[in-house]
Amino acid sequence: MLPKINRLKKKKDIERVFEKGKRFKEDFLILKITKNALSQTRFGFIVSKKVSKKATLRNKIKRRLREIVSKKGKKLKKGLDALLIAYPGFETKDFWEIDETLNELLKKAKCLKN
Repeated sequence: MLPKINRLKKKKDIERVFEKGKRFKEDFLILKITKNALSQTRFGFIVSKKVSKKATLRNKIKRRLREIVSKKGKKLKKGLDALLIAYPGFETKDFWEIDETLNELLKKAKCLKN
């Protein structure tokens, strides 16, 4: 589970990432990322109703993303705010495809430690 300190929750923080963040896209997933003044990297997750009308499926997608991000926690650089936005097509992917896609996004964004 992703620790509370690594979650992006406040509306103003999410809006700041939307406005100022760099955008990286891979298949069915978008990563928006910007620097923060903290020593932690924080993540937020957005799954719109375009992906699925069912809240249970949208929550399942968020849980999968949270789990993948929490496993990569020590490999990520510090001091970043990031939003992961899922798009239609995501619901058909399995865990490993999502993991590979997220790896590609993090490499593109240069968020991983060397």
